Amino acid sequence: MSQQCKVAIVGYGGMGGHHADHLLELEAFDVAGIRDIRDSQQDLARNKGLHVYPSLEDVLGDETVDVVLIATPNHIHKEIAVKAMRAGKDVICEKPATMNSREMEEMIEVEKETGRLFVVNQNRRWDEDYLVVKKLHDEQAIGEIFNVECRVHGSRGIPGDWRQQKEFGGGMLLDWGVHLVDRVLLMFNEKVSHVYCKLNHVRNNEVDDGFKMTLTFESGRTAFLEVGTYNYINLPLWYVNGTQGSAVIHDWSMKGEVVHLETDEQKDAVPITAGAGLTKTMAPRRDDGTVRHLPLPRVDSHINEFYFNVKESIEGTADILVGNEEVLQVMRLLEAAFESDASGQVIAIENKVGV
Repeated sequence: MSQQCKVAIVGYGGMGGHHADHLLELEAFDVAGIRDIRDSQQDLARNKGLHVYPSLEDVLGDETVDVVLIATPNHIHKEIAVKAMRAGKDVICEKPATMNSREMEEMIEVEKETGRLFVVNQNRRWDEDYLVVKKLHDEQAIGEIFNVECRVHGSRGIPGDWRQQKEFGGGMLLDWGVHLVDRVLLMFNEKVSHVYCKLNHVRNNEVDDGFKMTLTFESGRTAFLEVGTYNYINLPLWYVNGTQGSAVIHDWSMKGEVVHLETDEQKDAVPITAGAGLTKTMAPRRDDGTVRHLPLPRVDSHINEFYFNVKESIEGTADILVGNEEVLQVMRLLEAAFESDASGQVIAIENKVGV
């Protein structure tokens, strides 16, 4: 590879344009051009001074291109990635990498066959809200975390494009679920024993426009993951419970707090009026020093780390951060989630190969 990594982007929609704008700011990368079947997107690229390839074959035939970045609808990721690797190109692919785990297994085999790099852009691993929760977990800042809840809420429905159609790999489980599952697996680093999932079809019968999923891990701790596209009042982005406290992150602006249990000394609660009765169990803690309110920790992070890691991995100076076996595990768990919704049952994972 030359000093710069030359990237050709296939699919110049929202994410393709985002990648292009970002890579143009990094001296280590050069955008060789884009390929998109839509005239409107070709014109947009030309107006930004980008080269437009007439066809995918022209992209793959350009010997100066080091990496093909795929940002097309999900159903053609595999076809383009296989062609690119067999043409001698390394590949960055938008998520979900494939429509199912079988396709992912086939792409991993092509990666081994060709000796090229195939990596999936699990960019939400670099979100600060997630990294703060992971920091609380890793440092046991609120004790051992036994349950996390992560919700992503919006009110505009599914975007009015291919994401509304099943044949293109649409729906929120494949769009956002792939991120939420990936992150909690990376954080807990243990096997999932059971999956339960309910898909929402508020205004779309073909694909899910939201979901509620519970993952139960072998240790017994749980993760509740939710995506909604018709929520006009958003619940917190994260709610985390540990043996020594709780944490909440309200939104991506990082509003929230940590409440830490300072002492286990038992002090009798003062009953409060709750609705039509009294309760001691749910009475709030008095100002007795047993808990302390703290600001959220902060974590410096940037998606540049992903791009630079890809370049360094191609050059042989670093191991890839987003492993394909990790991505494959996510795809298998999403399949279990679809199975759970279809059957209405909790799906046991113990006997599922590779999960």
